[in-house]
Amino acid sequence: MTEQYSETIAGLSKDLRDKKYSAVELTQYFLRRIASSNKILNAIITTTQEQALAAANEADQHIAAGDTNPLTGIPLLHKDIFCTDGIRTSCGSRMLDNFIAPYDATVVAKLHGAGAVMLGKTNMDEFAMGSSNENSYYGPVRNPWDIERVPGGSSGGSAAAVAARLAPAATGSDTGGSIRQPAALCGVTGLKPTYGRVSRYGMVAFASSLDQAGTLTTDARDAALMLNVMAGPDHRDSTSIDHPVPDYSATLDDDISGLRIGIPKESFDEELDDSIATQVNAAIKQLEARGASVKEITLPNMKKAAVAAYYVVASAECSSNLSRMDGVRFGYRCEHPKDLADMYARSRGEAFSREVKRRIMIGTYTLSAGFYDAYYLKAQKVRRVIAEDFRRAFSDIDVIAGPTTPETAFKLKDKTDDPIRMYLSDIYTIAVNLAGLPGISIPCGFSQGLPIGLHLIGNMFDEARLLNVAHQYQQDTDWHRQIPEQIQPGDS
Repeated sequence: MTEQYSETIAGLSKDLRDKKYSAVELTQYFLRRIASSNKILNAIITTTQEQALAAANEADQHIAAGDTNPLTGIPLLHKDIFCTDGIRTSCGSRMLDNFIAPYDATVVAKLHGAGAVMLGKTNMDEFAMGSSNENSYYGPVRNPWDIERVPGGSSGGSAAAVAARLAPAATGSDTGGSIRQPAALCGVTGLKPTYGRVSRYGMVAFASSLDQAGTLTTDARDAALMLNVMAGPDHRDSTSIDHPVPDYSATLDDDISGLRIGIPKESFDEELDDSIATQVNAAIKQLEARGASVKEITLPNMKKAAVAAYYVVASAECSSNLSRMDGVRFGYRCEHPKDLADMYARSRGEAFSREVKRRIMIGTYTLSAGFYDAYYLKAQKVRRVIAEDFRRAFSDIDVIAGPTTPETAFKLKDKTDDPIRMYLSDIYTIAVNLAGLPGISIPCGFSQGLPIGLHLIGNMFDEARLLNVAHQYQQDTDWHRQIPEQIQPGDS
């Protein structure tokens, strides 16, 4: 960014405490950035200028009184899957284009309570269903490194906004890689915590046993600062887990000598782009230089079996969750229905996109009489096998490392007519959600000007170790500090 403003939450927080500028001035800067660049990127659906300036003014009062924490006065964006009181929550869908949430999601409430300033809501694949952010009712998001390419999905709006420095951080959700894959394609740090580590209350459900809220930031330190606030049990979410929440910032600088890294041989095959393999291997060697040891492991069900199981489980759960979107209680309703059945059919038919309809149909089929055992039950059994593969692997390693994606950002419309190719974009990330494990993607290089991500996977509730490893790598490299040339921040 400019010399005036830091690129990170940690830097901005220090500057605010040192009175280099006010929270209002900082918020106004990012609002100008959004006004200038969002027309190109389409990363943000709703800008909340009035609420942001009011929150920034309140933050300045806390700073003046010496009542601060690391997020006080820090502007950020929320993926439009999180309910925000009095503000449209669309999930990127025509179905919820007119839905004004009556309450805040727990994630939103916690970050607001910590003094963060919400700048707006980011674009996303409709109901988080997609790997390219081309399935939004509001149009595709464009990758700031090449606006003719996708940013990844479904948290592509959040990833693109952070990469373009429209905000220092954003929230996201990850059902099968929807934080980590766009983080890799946009060159930012994307953290998906352990399932149940962060409350899902107020996060519109896609697949309830897979969805997890997380963060998109410039670096691992900022991810730790956000997770310190977001993590913890919530009595309103029966899937959140009451597990001790450490200070994730406290162990960032710990020495990683002796760290045991497992490299799945399944991650380095003919499907992986050679340039990505080269950069990921170089990143692993950098961790070895810091004292980590490396061994090859096998996760035999990590790829093809995981993809098949995921799309059965996720589609079944989305079929159930989206049944409430019927034009009766909230959301889109067709005009002049002939009767109740016509209203149901037309409201859903007119408001859902082709991809959402496809997944609802798949899910309804797999849950139907005669097919439940053959598909859904079998997929759940495969899911258990995948979790066992990881359990065995973590018996003698600490972290798993590999590529986040098999290729760099692909061109817009390149895969929209081939759902199977699109689904394979998440081939390295899906197994983590099926097993409920934490994962993080960090920038580790470029190929022909496009970012590459290193994927680190941890054991249950081992986010602190992942953040420590990521931070240590980022102390030796500057991939995470690179900014797309065409949207270089100025004084806006």
